[in-house]
Amino acid sequence: MSALVASEVPSRASPAAARSSILEWVGFALIALASSSWCITAARELGPVFDEPIYFNAGMSFWHTASHHELIRRGTMPLPVDLETLPVAVWERAQGRPFDPARDMYHLLPWARGANLVFWWILLFYGWRSGHAISGAIGGILALAMLAAEPMLLGHAALATTDIAVTACTVALIYHFRTGRDGSFAKRIGWPSLWFAAAILSKVSGLFFGATGMFAVEIQRLLESGPENDRAPAPIGGTLWRAYWLERLRPFWGDFRRILGFGLLGAFIYCGTDFKPEHSFVEWAQKLSDGSTWRAPMLWLAENLRIFSNAGEAIVKQFRHNIAGQGASGAYLLGRSARFFWYYYPAALSIKLTLPPFVMLATIAMLQPIALANWAGAAALALFAMSLGSHLQIGIRLVLPLVAFMLIAIAAAAARAWRELAGWKSRLLIAEAVAAVIITAIAAVRVWPNGISYTNELWGGTADGYRLLSDSNYDWGQGLPELARWQRAHDLNSIDVWYFGTDPAVWAPPFSLTQLHAMPITSPGDALARLRGHYLAASTTMLYGDTSSPAHVEVQKLLRARKPVGRTTTFLIYDFTNDGAPRRAAGAAH
Repeated sequence: MSALVASEVPSRASPAAARSSILEWVGFALIALASSSWCITAARELGPVFDEPIYFNAGMSFWHTASHHELIRRGTMPLPVDLETLPVAVWERAQGRPFDPARDMYHLLPWARGANLVFWWILLFYGWRSGHAISGAIGGILALAMLAAEPMLLGHAALATTDIAVTACTVALIYHFRTGRDGSFAKRIGWPSLWFAAAILSKVSGLFFGATGMFAVEIQRLLESGPENDRAPAPIGGTLWRAYWLERLRPFWGDFRRILGFGLLGAFIYCGTDFKPEHSFVEWAQKLSDGSTWRAPMLWLAENLRIFSNAGEAIVKQFRHNIAGQGASGAYLLGRSARFFWYYYPAALSIKLTLPPFVMLATIAMLQPIALANWAGAAALALFAMSLGSHLQIGIRLVLPLVAFMLIAIAAAAARAWRELAGWKSRLLIAEAVAAVIITAIAAVRVWPNGISYTNELWGGTADGYRLLSDSNYDWGQGLPELARWQRAHDLNSIDVWYFGTDPAVWAPPFSLTQLHAMPITSPGDALARLRGHYLAASTTMLYGDTSSPAHVEVQKLLRARKPVGRTTTFLIYDFTNDGAPRRAAGAAH
């Protein structure tokens, strides 16, 4: 494949190569700026999503105390949060007084969200370079355009969270790992170690994404290169086959151990420690039986092992969380709730991604399937397989690296297939690639600013997407500003809000937070009695999501049986002012 790419791309020393390189960089800058404009403008329209106030407060705590304890105790790694809150910390230091996060959140959050664009540009850059490394300039620009236009990716890039960060760092890691396999120590170990540390520091899942991706990419590289030194075919048979692959993977395991070790070392150094004992460890030691010979030494160790908090604590907490799943709540998918759906992520991908990449994938598979055999596709396939066993099913954001590698793989495959085919087949691929970028960009414009709510047309479109998936897939608590505009347009003095989120604005007029799921409600009639005389805005995640209590079930029964009088993206509004009888408000349709 590399020989093929080299034959299609002008020599770097030639004037044509220089002009091509300049045009590529100009294309990268224009596409990155256009997508960043989408994110910056969207960031000012959306309220904080569920995780943002938590991250914001913990990040500001770090800048005040130099301690990552608040994040680490939650199992959250600090790199994205530190970067996102840095502009606010500088602003706060310049004005000489602390901000009030609850009061100033809407003024401060756009700055934190803007800082997240650093990771967005890293993702776009390495997506571009990955596509270029696989299939030349066309593959690179197409991969860049497909990443930059995907509404769901844009939606998360506009937020001050950690999902785009871990995606960007994982793609950078796999790019450097694959392109540096035959290079110097710096290329083979140094750069991958740096980006592995960054991926782990972005999110604990970066540890698993990075390790899985590197293994898959190495297997693809060895398969592509054929039997070692091309001297003999690979042996057939169980024992011989295992011995053959163990021998071929020996260099990889040595490099992998070094990358893993340096990456973890970097993560531990960055997270630091407060040099305090771990409270839960001390409590456990104190509860040991007085007659136990282990009680005294374990208690001494617990009280004197002053290495907490550290990166290991976050890794262990998140590892346990991933195994346990959503805790008390379950997953919600296609109108059903369950503790676990093995097909959750395949279904979510088919719902949340635009349709053109799937059409391109099907076309390439029919016309030139060998073009799909690239290292980005190997990484995507491995992460897809890993997702099938994940018990943490609260949003497609948890597998954004899979999305990124899939788009890169399809773009690179399209460029390769276009070069290898002729006639109408080649023209069809060009037409599909151009149409894919245009259609996806139009979808991003239409769904702005709620990119995370995007639902493709195959599943009925964004308007009804809340019936299929909830939580961070649709309503992550970002909708209060839009609800406030609806309230003003309809001249309401106040509105009760049954809400999924942490936006501090919900505690102030014109909103009145009404946590119906926590009330003593045993029937729809009980719920009606509490709502009579009020307007109620029910967030779609509360109304179409996993239930947290018997009261939650009863309220859902009442509201789902009634017709809402109004609608925003993430709220359905009900009128209970006329003794509970529904009536339609003028101009309520949204």
